[in-house]
Amino acid sequence: MKKYLFIAGTLLALASFNGLNAQNDDLLKGLEPTPANDFVLATFKGTRLINFQTIEVPGRHSLDFRISHRFGPLNSGWYDFFGLDGGASIRIGLEYSFDGRFSFGVGRTSYEKLLDGFLKYRLLRQRESGGSPLSVTLFSSAYATMQKDVNKEANGFDKYALFSSRLSYAQQIIIARKFSDRFSFQIAPTMVHYNLAEHISDKNDVYILAAATRFKFTKRMALTVEYGYRPLDYTRQKYYDSLGIGIDIETGGHVFQLFATNSFGLLENQFLTHTTDKWSNMGIRFGFNVSRVFSL
Repeated sequence: MKKYLFIAGTLLALASFNGLNAQNDDLLKGLEPTPANDFVLATFKGTRLINFQTIEVPGRHSLDFRISHRFGPLNSGWYDFFGLDGGASIRIGLEYSFDGRFSFGVGRTSYEKLLDGFLKYRLLRQRESGGSPLSVTLFSSAYATMQKDVNKEANGFDKYALFSSRLSYAQQIIIARKFSDRFSFQIAPTMVHYNLAEHISDKNDVYILAAATRFKFTKRMALTVEYGYRPLDYTRQKYYDSLGIGIDIETGGHVFQLFATNSFGLLENQFLTHTTDKWSNMGIRFGFNVSRVFSL
């Protein structure tokens, strides 16, 4: 109950910020720099789609405050009310850009007690006519788990004795095109690196091809889909590709993202590489993201 009261209170607090130095009714004013040189605007409506990063960064002198939440799996049954009563994963994050092209962000995730920091840079921007037909954004992030080694006593050693063993990283080249006012698509070759591999046969580097699309079907609503393909096995344990399907809802300066996904993790080193559930056995989790952009 405390968890739900916290979420409800946070959402109410966000709503109360409407007049506190926030952007006007059009969310794009906070997510895009001032149009110039016929750049294509709003390839995606936010800096994240469901889990995946998009090519977008906040606009000039803009701060994106984001809350992400994942419930338990549907196949947990009636006792956990199909995941709504079960354990949840929550992330609170901030992302800032001073020029509408380069941004940096930080966040804290409850699952695995992760602290994350990242950089994004818009290398190329699609133009309406002439110039680049694509948008390209570079993404680099680092993660540090603050959790304890629960097997320390049983194994006789602490696997996190060295702080470097707590660290992992992700690098992406995100390539996107807005084909029309309704349809956008992106792909992102990705590498995730872990300083610590759980088993001697596990690989430290994992390669993924992440794809995402958005189809706008009303003025303020859009269908979103994302999928992360892992071409190689890299661990002894069995993991699955991350797949999410959702709806974006624009309400003034807010964007609400409601969706279903088989991934419990909220960061690239979790959902792209360590998704333990699959859609075929109803290992599906409902979730939402709430984003609010402020002008600073």
